[in-house]
Amino acid sequence: MTADEKKDLALFALKVREGIVRGTHAAKSGHPGGSLSATEYFAYLYKKELRVNPKNPKDPNRDRFVLSKGHCAPGLYATLANAGFFPVDELLTLRKIGSRLQGHPNMNMTPGVDMSTGSLGQGISTAAGMAKAAKFLKKDINVYALLGDGELAEGQVWEAVTFAAHYKLDNLCIAVDVNGLQIDGKTADVMNTAPLDKRFDAFGCAVIEIDGNNFDELEKAFKFFHANAGTGKPTAILMKTVKGKGISFMENQVGWHGKAPNDAELEQALKEIADARKKIEEAA
Repeated sequence: MTADEKKDLALFALKVREGIVRGTHAAKSGHPGGSLSATEYFAYLYKKELRVNPKNPKDPNRDRFVLSKGHCAPGLYATLANAGFFPVDELLTLRKIGSRLQGHPNMNMTPGVDMSTGSLGQGISTAAGMAKAAKFLKKDINVYALLGDGELAEGQVWEAVTFAAHYKLDNLCIAVDVNGLQIDGKTADVMNTAPLDKRFDAFGCAVIEIDGNNFDELEKAFKFFHANAGTGKPTAILMKTVKGKGISFMENQVGWHGKAPNDAELEQALKEIADARKKIEEAA
């Protein structure tokens, strides 16, 4: 990856972060913490990895993305808006009556959303079904799914992974946002699913562990996924991240799993984003 490409990704990620905090502030509700931890993943996915076209979001031959942790819709919406699927100003309508941007993604309302999600475990299951359909139809389509580490306590997740391995779905790329926190506290305390690498390996996946807030590491992970084409193994990317990443007072704070910033907190968050943007631009 060139320095210019990395700069573009970093600036795009800041736009996504701004969209997350502005949207949840306007809604006075939502889930900023897990949206912010996955921001680099969203940025890399939509800027460099997915074969999608904002002008033709229903292209039958497009890659698919399923946000299995559907409560982190603010992150997906901010990404889609900045990628050109709908106007950025629409982010301020988050969770409002009549808005296309509800608390969980709705494939029937929102351009760029491939699956309605919210009930944890169901997203990865539908992603596996999409990957199986692509194989059956002999289509060159990759399917990507993002799960939360708290979501892994759902038994349905492991049924879906078993299905994916059994049917040799090497076109399925499973990413797990391992930020260590969920709504009730630390994932290790609520329901410990470690060691994740050994679990996914035992279920038949090709596994890679990375820093999910680092673009070079994300590039390495997606190259690993593509290198597994033809092996019959689904890929599992285990991304160590920081919940609330990029907003100092939200980082590693479980309370920011599902609450919105107030006016003063929004002002501070936007200042931190502006400072980060200035630093990136001056470094160039």
